[in-house]
Amino acid sequence: MTSLSERISTSLIPGLSRCSDWVQLPTNLTFSMTQNSNPQGGPPQQVNLQQIAQNFMAGLQRHSDMLAFDIASRASATEEAYNKEVAAPMVQPAAQHHQNFEQMQAYANDLLMRQVLNDAMNLVVNCLNNAHFFLALVKTTGAKPDVSPEAQKETQVWQIEFVKAPLDQKFDLMEKKFGIMCELEDTMTSMGFALQALAQNRGVVQEAYLDETGELVIELKAVELTLKPVDGNQAKGRLVDQRKAFKKDEVIAFSDMELQLVLVTVGSFADSLFKSVSEYARAKREGS
Repeated sequence: MTSLSERISTSLIPGLSRCSDWVQLPTNLTFSMTQNSNPQGGPPQQVNLQQIAQNFMAGLQRHSDMLAFDIASRASATEEAYNKEVAAPMVQPAAQHHQNFEQMQAYANDLLMRQVLNDAMNLVVNCLNNAHFFLALVKTTGAKPDVSPEAQKETQVWQIEFVKAPLDQKFDLMEKKFGIMCELEDTMTSMGFALQALAQNRGVVQEAYLDETGELVIELKAVELTLKPVDGNQAKGRLVDQRKAFKKDEVIAFSDMELQLVLVTVGSFADSLFKSVSEYARAKREGS
């Protein structure tokens, strides 16, 4: 099984692969839920790991495209165009609080950073919830494709408990129940702290967020080209860590490129997690 960093090649831009290429799982498994799982009648619900992974990556791609669009739109905005749009309605809700172009640029930067980190954490939680649901099905059925009513009920009980758990407990449950240690767990937790600082402390890093070295560290994933595009050949690359650290009382800040790398990092996290789920399913199926 090859890792994401070993399989990056060009498809959209040099050195970056399509997200849908990231989660080609070595072991795929489909569960068929019991008839009463579908309240509308018809065939039982199908739960397929490869489809879950690809749907997640497709959603992540939409976030990435939207972020690129927002960055490009902001970069091309001019003070003249802004003032024209401000004046277009010929009335303002509270003109005395109107902000000029430079003020709105700073506000837009801050808002985008908060939005991207919030979206990233929602994606991480969604990825963990989906992975846990499939793992629970594997464990309760012994990796057999037909899910009995008893196994379905047990899976639902486990899933309700997992969905309610905070992020750090989700990671603990994945390890205790299934022996899966999530790659980039520390970085995902640190992103959560960064978002918490933005939401609760005006972006100021608190001592409670720091590790044993006195820093809040986020290891972003970035592409390093190992073969540049020459004479029509595709570029090739690998993912490397790009360390970003904050000390106590520093203010959380990300550049536009770093915000894009936040989503790349989430993709790397999901790629690794779904492959771990696939390996768990393979081991259970071969042992059953």
